Amino acid sequence: MQWNLRLRAAERGIWKSAELRRMLADAGLEISAGKMSSWWAGTPITMRLDDLDVLCEVLGCTMNDLMSPEPDKVAARRPHAADAVNSDDHPSDSSPSTTPVRPRPGTPRSTPPL
Repeated sequence: MQWNLRLRAAERGIWKSAELRRMLADAGLEISAGKMSSWWAGTPITMRLDDLDVLCEVLGCTMNDLMSPEPDKVAARRPHAADAVNSDDHPSDSSPSTTPVRPRPGTPRSTPPL
């Protein structure tokens, strides 16, 4: 996903993260300077949906305006077709599906207390 916070903020005439942070606080969302910095400087790793609601309300936009899908990045994460074909032809002996499950050696578990 591409994070478009700064673009949406600029469309509203907001050029500094501190200004947006004040607007969010006025709307009832108190966030730390560090969290605001991570939102402003790049793509946040996580975001609460409640926070996203307030952010969209303050900026007068939708979630789709703040985030755009990047299908090329998704495609790049997939294994190559040639690799997938080769791995199907020669299954590995160490794959979890071919390794038998064996019990641990030692005494059996004790019974629970009465």
